[in-house]
Amino acid sequence: MKFSVQHARDGQFVADGLRQYFEYRDLGVREATDGKAVMHVIRAREGTHATGEWHRHEVELQLVYVLKGWVRFEYEGVGEVLLEPGSCVHQAPGIRHREIAHSPDLELIEIVLPADFRTESVAAPATR
Repeated sequence: MKFSVQHARDGQFVADGLRQYFEYRDLGVREATDGKAVMHVIRAREGTHATGEWHRHEVELQLVYVLKGWVRFEYEGVGEVLLEPGSCVHQAPGIRHREIAHSPDLELIEIVLPADFRTESVAAPATR
């Protein structure tokens, strides 16, 4: 592994990530860890909205920490969860979930192991 430092003044947000309604700023962790992890700042793209599709990720670890704004997720077996500044969620590996909505000013940090992971669309969980 290598040392890495990233500064906001040098970073760029790009719209080439997993979700089209977000922009991503890479924090250099993928390269520094030789792909063992990825960390980025994610923010809402102006004029876009969450699509609400259910999905799951094949990961070892996924953490989300909200910096600004809010985001509402729904998790299988948990229900709806509202995350606000200072909220942190550990999304258990493989948990079925979806994003319902987010504020226009949403900014969050996401950490995922490994850096390259598979995401698959899944059916909504059965309701009782």
